[in-house]
Amino acid sequence: MNDSRPLDLNLLRVFDALFRARRVAPAAAAVGLTQPAFSNALARLRRQLDDELFTRTPAGMQPTAHAERIAPSVAQALAQLEASLAPPAAFDPARSDRVFRIAMTDIGEIYFLPTLLAALQREAPQVGIATVRHSVREGALDLREALARGSVDLAVGWLPDLGSGVFQRRLFEQRYVCLMSAAHPLAGTRLTQARFLKARHAAVASEGTGHGRVETLMRRLGVKRLVSLQLPHFVAVPHIVAGTDLLVTVPEALAERVAEPFDLVVREHPIALPRFPVSLFWHRRAHQDAGQRWLRERFVALFARED
Repeated sequence: MNDSRPLDLNLLRVFDALFRARRVAPAAAAVGLTQPAFSNALARLRRQLDDELFTRTPAGMQPTAHAERIAPSVAQALAQLEASLAPPAAFDPARSDRVFRIAMTDIGEIYFLPTLLAALQREAPQVGIATVRHSVREGALDLREALARGSVDLAVGWLPDLGSGVFQRRLFEQRYVCLMSAAHPLAGTRLTQARFLKARHAAVASEGTGHGRVETLMRRLGVKRLVSLQLPHFVAVPHIVAGTDLLVTVPEALAERVAEPFDLVVREHPIALPRFPVSLFWHRRAHQDAGQRWLRERFVALFARED
């Protein structure tokens, strides 16, 4: 190049148009310039590249050897630039085979996935869902970072610590209930605090999620129970409670799904535990993504409710 200044990309559009048309008039029309303005732009490019680029012949403007060499690269660069700046393509759920990665707990999988997958089977049969855990324990998934870099599309649950850069949409408010076998001695009685405290319990410490705070809160309230089993997750709870005399404190969403299939009884919790919001979370980088917008709308339509 004969000029150290950055190359004006508009000059490359002039070059590409003339290389394709081989005549000034149609090339100028293709890039929206008058013929004098087009000729001035071509002169600037000739000076900057230190090459004639095109010579006038009876058959039209013929490219020089240098123009022939650079033409494919110029065309490819312009095509890539136009593609990257083009508006995002519309999302067609009926045709898409996109796989969305959603961070949720085992409770989320039990509560959300049956309803969500039934809806996708009707509306988006080729769309896939992959779930990931969103623990914040050392060495596990950093959810905020995963959302920011796009390795996770959405997160759903009680996630009070995600911080800035993350949008959220509240779906519903959740409370805690007590779950026990239908054969439990307390199943046919009112569950008082005294009876609750005398019973044997399973406790779930779901670290890295909001649910883990409930066990901490009961300890701070001075609630002393006989904890016969400690679990790191909820998925095994209904299987265990169904065959034992253990009580367990669980979110109502889980109780709704497992009570009937496992012949369990749900009781109001005798301890005054706070309710908590279950929300949908996504990073601002994906706020305008058409596919994510569609999936967020499906979540809201399927699960949002006023409590």
